[in-house]
Parts: sequence; structure tokens; C-alpha cells
Amino acid sequence: MPGPHKFFYGNSGAEAVECALKLARYHTGRQNVIAFLGAFHGRTMGALSLTGSKPQQKRRFSPLVPGVTHVRYPYAYRGCTGGAQEEEAFSMGCARYIEEKLFKTILAPEEVAAIFIEPIQGEGGYVVAPDNFLRELRALCDRHGILLVVDEVQSGAGRTGKWWAIEHSGVEPDMVCMAKGIASGMPLGICMTKAEIMDWVPGSHASTFGGNPVSIAAALATMDIIQREAMANAAKVGELMLERLRGWKETHPLVGDVRGRGLMIGIELVKDKATREPANALRNRVETLAFERGLMVLGCGETSIRLCPPLILSEQEATVALDILEESLSVVEEEHRQAGAVAGTSA
Repeated sequence: MPGPHKFFYGNSGAEAVECALKLARYHTGRQNVIAFLGAFHGRTMGALSLTGSKPQQKRRFSPLVPGVTHVRYPYAYRGCTGGAQEEEAFSMGCARYIEEKLFKTILAPEEVAAIFIEPIQGEGGYVVAPDNFLRELRALCDRHGILLVVDEVQSGAGRTGKWWAIEHSGVEPDMVCMAKGIASGMPLGICMTKAEIMDWVPGSHASTFGGNPVSIAAALATMDIIQREAMANAAKVGELMLERLRGWKETHPLVGDVRGRGLMIGIELVKDKATREPANALRNRVETLAFERGLMVLGCGETSIRLCPPLILSEQEATVALDILEESLSVVEEEHRQAGAVAGTSA
């Protein structure tokens, strides 16, 4: 988003989101916010209230911060079964639902302060929000004076081949929340806004250790590396990985979908490609076998594997990693096939 900007420095992504939530209410004078099912924004009470990815994250912590309404994220693989045209219509439907249903039934738009969104959902399954959806969301916010807040804690800092994942869509947000990779592991969370939005008076918000000089120095050094080489490398190596992985949808029976940008890649496993039945246990088995072979990967969503390596990953390292992952996947597919054969025999 074009400057001038103002910044709040905290210690984590959750602190950046808490800042954005409080500032949205302060600046607009409105009390309600919209977030998405599948979202992960943090575990402090405000950020947790926006989160919508797993029941365990909220279990026994209620009541949470009121005024949050969750709506469907444009998760096309789980929302429609057609091709590109159907997926585009589905994603537009997710955006228009807010105005055509929500605003006409239970939520007055003039009382909505902000919409919080991850341009690529992390915990939700590494799901990429379509460009047309993000553009429609921006237009909706403009029509009703609502702030668009993007959570780039996992997807930002060069990971997708651009500084921020939202840039791929051409959409300009009102606030950006960042953390994680921005300081190479040092505790730093940042809420960046258009200057006119951060209009609260001194004492409205603060963080004791926010913006500590060691973390800021780490961030400056990290940003230099990202700008100089890591971001371009993420785009290049990520596309090479995606090119190979997309072929797995044809050659591996458990791979239902492959998606991502740069070095933020999700592989969704299914028991059956026709029904798209989730394969949670099989996904976990792939993770275990890969770890035993020297590759650490993590799950995300109900049934996906996330690939989020360091942005300095070389092509050779990427090839080795995918070789290990493919070998592990093939072993699990054979185990699954044999288990099905045994079940069919016993039946």
C-alpha cells in the first residue's frame, strides 16, 4: 500500500493482530469485525476470537471477544467440483455472500470496523485466495467504509516471491500484520497501516518490549537479504517445485490438489479423488516417514501437507526434499492399496 505509513512494534504475530483489531475499532468507531472459517490469527484473546481453524484452540477459553462473525473462505477444492470457471464463480459467491446475505440479515455494514483475511490461509490448509475474491472484498470494504486487514504473518516477508502475498492480486489493504520471518526468528511483530488510520492518542496501546533494538536490527538485516536475493529465489525455486508437484496429481492417487505461491506450497491428500474424502491419518503417516528419512514437513488444514522451507533453499536441496517426500508418499500409497485389497478379500 502506498505511504506514508505508521507502525506498531510488538513481539509476535498475535500482538500485531491485537493491535489491528483494537485500532480498527478505535479508528472507525465501529464494534464488529468479520473473519474467515479456517483462519488462524493467534492465541491471545482478540486474535483467538478471529481464529477459526480448530476447536481445540478455543476449547474452555470462552467467552471470547464479542463482535466477530466468521464467513466462508474461498476454498475452491472443498467448495466446488468444476473447472476454472466454476471456481471463479464460487469465489465470487463467497465474497458476495457478505453483502447479499450477511449485511441484509444480521449484520449492519455501518457497524463493521474491519475484515481480517489471510491472502493465503496457513493453518487452514495453505489455501490461496483467488485474485477476483480479494478484489471484490476490497470493493466491498470501499463501499461501506470498512478497513481491509491482511494477516501476512505466515505468507509475508518474501515467502511467496513478493514482499506480501496480497501483492499478487494488486489489492491494496489498509493494514498489514507481519511477524515470523520478518526478523529471522527474533521476537518481532509489526502492524503497518496507512498513516491516517493510526490516529489513536498516546496511551491507547503499547507493548513493554515492543520494537526492542536487537529484534529491529535482526529485521533490518533480514529485510536486506530478502530484498537482495531471498525473495527472487523463493519465486524461482518455488515455481520449480510447483511444476513438479502439479504432476503428482496425475501420478499419485492420494494427491488431490497442489496449490501455493513461491515457497508456500500446500499438497492436499485424499483417499478418493472422486469423493475428495480427507486422508488425515495417511497425511500424518507421510509426515512420519518423511521425518524418518531426514525431511521435516508439517500438516495444515484437515488433510494437507505444507511446504514452507527457508527462502534461501537451493534447487538441489528442493530436489532432494521432493525426492524424499515422493518416496514417503509412494510407500503410504502402497500401504493404503494393500489395506484396501485385504479389506476387500475379507469382505
